[in-house]
Amino acid sequence: MLAYVLAVEAIALVSIPVSGSLDSLARQDWIWFALLLGAALAYQEAARGIERVREVADEGAPYNHLLSVWLFAGVLLLPPSLTALLIGVGYVHAYVRVYRRRALVYRKVFSAATVVIACIGAYLVLSAIYPGHDHPFALVLDGPVGLLAVVTAAVVYRLVNYVLVVAAILATNLDRPARNALGSATDQLMMAGAVGLGGGVSVVMTVQPWLTPLLVLTVLGLHMGLLLPQFRDASRNDSKTGLFDAVFWAKLVTDELDRARRLGDTAAVLVIDLDHFKRVNDKHGHLAGDAVLRAVSEAIRHSVRGHDMVGRYGGEEFAVMLPGLGVDDALPAAERIRRAIAAVEVTTPDLDGTERVIGGLTASVGAAIFPEHGTDRTGLLLAADAALYEAKDLGRDRVRLAASGPRLSAVRIAPQH
Repeated sequence: MLAYVLAVEAIALVSIPVSGSLDSLARQDWIWFALLLGAALAYQEAARGIERVREVADEGAPYNHLLSVWLFAGVLLLPPSLTALLIGVGYVHAYVRVYRRRALVYRKVFSAATVVIACIGAYLVLSAIYPGHDHPFALVLDGPVGLLAVVTAAVVYRLVNYVLVVAAILATNLDRPARNALGSATDQLMMAGAVGLGGGVSVVMTVQPWLTPLLVLTVLGLHMGLLLPQFRDASRNDSKTGLFDAVFWAKLVTDELDRARRLGDTAAVLVIDLDHFKRVNDKHGHLAGDAVLRAVSEAIRHSVRGHDMVGRYGGEEFAVMLPGLGVDDALPAAERIRRAIAAVEVTTPDLDGTERVIGGLTASVGAAIFPEHGTDRTGLLLAADAALYEAKDLGRDRVRLAASGPRLSAVRIAPQH
């Protein structure tokens, strides 16, 4: 496997200088490069919250994203050397901003190498169809031959990247069904749409490059309007709160702990329970209780970072995965959540139809840290649950940290009111 990865990366590195030097580029090449790079970075910044979760959820399967819109446009507009630079900057930006430096570097380097090879393969196809013509190919695409050229280049671009990545996934995930490594049909349709948009982007940019911001908005609109709902449906979000349901949240936590283990990093798990929630249902009705649950869910979601994972654990209980946090950071995060819940006020019809304002909510929070309190999801949840129950035994409305070692008791953390 190591030999395979190094061979792919070596091919990518060798092919870049062979395909041309940056010294011979024209001013127009750099203008197109700047526009494509700006569009790619703007897209990644706007979509980084959901992309971070999607990347974790796709563990063991090809991770597809719409950055290919701008990369395939680069194939049709730029020389391979400049397209490779576009890929490199885009992946570095994603590593820092989208994945928050918590991705495995060697995986991202390998992925970038496969995309470089795929782009050069597509460029060679275009060169074969239009012999003697250098970039930009977008200027010579005309008639049936132009359509054939774009479709063939797109197929090569997708297949080369896909085959190289799937081979690596199959070899490194022997404990998972092989069909998982192939991804879903929806992913293939998404990538077909991405390269199709990339072809359109390249043509528009040769005519009116200053329309590029409109193209960015188009891609973002498709991402948020189509991909995001599809991802949410697939993730089986809780119907009442919109948070991840317990099953999908558990899968995300398992994958995130595997990542933390490989990175030698920490992670925190919080279990949150609303105090005396039954009184809300008994006094105001279950519809009012559901409104409170939705408001509390929003309060929790707005109290954590964009890439933290919030799920409904069951009933009036919630769970949060905080990647990269240890004790010093996890306890203040838990305290922010507790205070946010205390500030929730919900206006909702009462049992008699009268509008009531429900407030004064409190919550007990149990916290556990990987790997100090547990080395897998079950151990962490047991430790956080034990800390939660101690918080309730000590009077509720407080944060508790799990005890170190094999015991499932908790240590005292002074409550803050």
